[in-house]
Amino acid sequence: MSKARGNLLEGAVTFVIGLGLWRFTGDVEVPVVTLTKVGVVMMCVGGVLVAAGLWQGARSRT
Repeated sequence: MSKARGNLLEGAVTFVIGLGLWRFTGDVEVPVVTLTKVGVVMMCVGGVLVAAGLWQGARSRT
């Protein structure tokens, strides 16, 4: 698997997990962190990984 494809896959999985945390953990209380905020951060990180994978894929074709 190429690095671009790996970043795309990892980013998509991270984004989906973050989306699930953001959407479905609003009423769950954890002592240290807020799970909805963790979900938003994971969605941002997943989006950056997907963008990096797309960039790497486009750069490797040229």
